[in-house]
Amino acid sequence: MKNRKICVILNVGSGKKDVNSQPQSIHAAFALYGVEITLKTIKKGVELTMETQKAVDEGYTTIVAAGGDGTVCAVAQIISASKAVMGILPLGTFNYFARSLNLPMGIDAAAKVITAGHTMPLRVATVNGSMFLNNASIGVYPAILKTREDIYRRWGRSRMAAYVSVIKTLITERRPLRLRITLDGKSRDIRSPLVFVVNNAYQLQQMSVSGTDKIEAGELAVFIAPDTGRFGMIRLAVSLALRSQSFERDFELVGAKEILIENNDGRAHKKRTIAKDGERERMQAPLRFRVVNEALSILVPDGQPGHVR
Repeated sequence: MKNRKICVILNVGSGKKDVNSQPQSIHAAFALYGVEITLKTIKKGVELTMETQKAVDEGYTTIVAAGGDGTVCAVAQIISASKAVMGILPLGTFNYFARSLNLPMGIDAAAKVITAGHTMPLRVATVNGSMFLNNASIGVYPAILKTREDIYRRWGRSRMAAYVSVIKTLITERRPLRLRITLDGKSRDIRSPLVFVVNNAYQLQQMSVSGTDKIEAGELAVFIAPDTGRFGMIRLAVSLALRSQSFERDFELVGAKEILIENNDGRAHKKRTIAKDGERERMQAPLRFRVVNEALSILVPDGQPGHVR
């Protein structure tokens, strides 16, 4: 354990905590367990990817993502192509991925898990080769994230701000997408404002939505929203926020290990904005989703059950 080289990648833009005290708190947490670390403090974007790759190249055997779900996903993408083990200090707003692994939310307790060195292989999902851990979607949700970012900049990060961004976006959102979707080889045409692909059973449980059985079967849970118009989407969004059963009744849920989504509006290769674990990215159509088993070796609490999360 003492011979491990640990590098912590700290995204100072994640969550609501005091960024000025974070580096000192992180160093102190690992010092409690007699472990020295290298701490790299970064901002979002290209710098996050570059510093993670640099840590891999420098031979760090354990690389820790300190931030929210988007930070964790970006770091995991780089680590998955290496022999490094991944740790997490959950410093985001929701921390769905960390919570799905029963990781503690406090810095001291999370550092203890990392220094204990108990690892577990973990499956991930990809879209056009780009990793996501919790969910990925096209349609209205990427627009919601853009509105959320604007609200965060003005009012700060909070769950309430996240919910407000949903309603504000749906009030003005545009026409549904015209798509051809192929699920494990079976194709059909759809019109939908949102296709939401989930790889995290814990997140579904928190949303009080079915689909855990799909993930347990090694599939992705795919939610296809109906073409109900703007006010229908607002009603569905409210029902989700209130954990109403109308969400399950109105959204179509299917499971698949491989998903192909093509434009069906005469623009086959048009780029789409996709949301992955809370971050937006432009991708060339068609979009290919798939499950990748045992893609990560991740540090978890001792006794963490199984790989389904």
